[in-house]
Amino acid sequence: MSVPALERGIAILRLFRRDRSHLTAPQVAAELSLPRSTVHRLLVELEGLGLVRREGEGRFALDSGVLLLGFEYLASQDIVALASPVLEQLRDETNWSTHLAIRQGVSIVYLSRFASRAAVTRNVAVGSSLPAHATLMGRLLLSDLEPTELLALYDGAVLERVTPDTPVDLGELQRLIQQDRERGYAASTGFYEPGVRTIAAPIRDASLKIVAAINGTAVNDEGIAMAQAMAPIRAAADRISRLLGAPETAETREMIGELKCR
Repeated sequence: MSVPALERGIAILRLFRRDRSHLTAPQVAAELSLPRSTVHRLLVELEGLGLVRREGEGRFALDSGVLLLGFEYLASQDIVALASPVLEQLRDETNWSTHLAIRQGVSIVYLSRFASRAAVTRNVAVGSSLPAHATLMGRLLLSDLEPTELLALYDGAVLERVTPDTPVDLGELQRLIQQDRERGYAASTGFYEPGVRTIAAPIRDASLKIVAAINGTAVNDEGIAMAQAMAPIRAAADRISRLLGAPETAETREMIGELKCR
C-alpha cells in the first residue's frame, strides 16, 4: 500500500467497533466519503493481508491479523521491559553501548538503547530502522528462517552495500547466516560502520524461536576488549531469553561459569 492508501486502510479498520462488527463497502464509502471502487480495492487489499474477512452478503469483519498485530506490539513491549535492566547493567559492566532490536520484514527496528559513557558511535535512536542483511543483529534474526522463507523474503530485493563487508547477493548472505547459526552469535569490526566493534547475540522465547537480538558496540579503545566483552554479551542475551521462558543450556552454564571465575 502507498502512504495515502495505508492511511485510508487504517481509517477503514477504525470504523469497526464492538457495536458495529460488520460493515459493507457502501457503508464504509459513506462514512469516509470515498468512491465505492476505492473502498472495494482497499478492502480486498486488507483481506489479502488477513486484516479483514468477508462474511457473506457483501459484509466485512475484522480478521485475526488485527489481533496478531496487537499481540506483536504487546510482546515487543514485554521484551523492552524485561531487557532494559539487563542491557543497562551490560553497558555499565563493559562500557559498550547496548541495543535491542526486532525484525520487521527485511529491516531491523531498534527497541532500546543504552549509550556508553564515551559513546562516539552513530547515534541510533529507538525506532530507527536498518537493513537486516547489513547488520549483525539482522543476520541473527534472519538465521531463524528456513531457507525457503529467506528466499521468499528477499525475492526480487536488492541487497544494498553499506560497507565493503556487506553481502550483496543472497548466497553470501546465506553463508554468513549459516556461520552465525553455528556459532550462536555474530561478531565483527566494521561490518555496518567502519571502526566499530560489534558483538550480537539472539534472544529466544519459550519455544526457542529467535524473537529479538541484542548487541554491544564500541569504537577504538572504548570499553573493554572484544574478547572480554564476548561472554558478558552472550550471557546477557541468555538472561533475557530465560526471562522470556527459554530454557538454560549447557553452553549458557559454561559462559556463566567463566564470568564467575574472573
